[in-house]
Amino acid sequence: MRKNMMEFERVLSYFDEDGDGKISLTELRSRMRKISGDFQLNEAEIAIESLDSDGDGLLSLEDLITLMESVSEDEKLKDLKEAFEMYDNEGCGFITPKSLKRMLKKLGDSSKSIEECKLMIGRFDLNGDGVLSFDEFRIMME
Repeated sequence: MRKNMMEFERVLSYFDEDGDGKISLTELRSRMRKISGDFQLNEAEIAIESLDSDGDGLLSLEDLITLMESVSEDEKLKDLKEAFEMYDNEGCGFITPKSLKRMLKKLGDSSKSIEECKLMIGRFDLNGDGVLSFDEFRIMME
């Protein structure tokens, strides 16, 4: 489901300095320099080239939506990785029953036993190895 269309249109109108409904290379670079300070010409060219769906050298509202949705997905993935790392407090790349118990205790639930943590992990342990990989954790969180 897409975010509020008005939000996307507002972002488009911010970048679209000449009001033609599309974002040119010059407009993208100008606005990005105001936002982030330095935005090189080659960075703007790469952004337009990779997002321009109809090949006209301009970004349409649909192109902008694609960009914003992909950024949103990247942020979610980053947040999930950070959460996973909190549970993977042993640093082994997996959530073990022991690391789950330790994290639950930090979160205020000290009542879970190792056996209960094994059962919790077992619900989402797709390959049956007794631990949660990042991919299994991601599926669990969806």
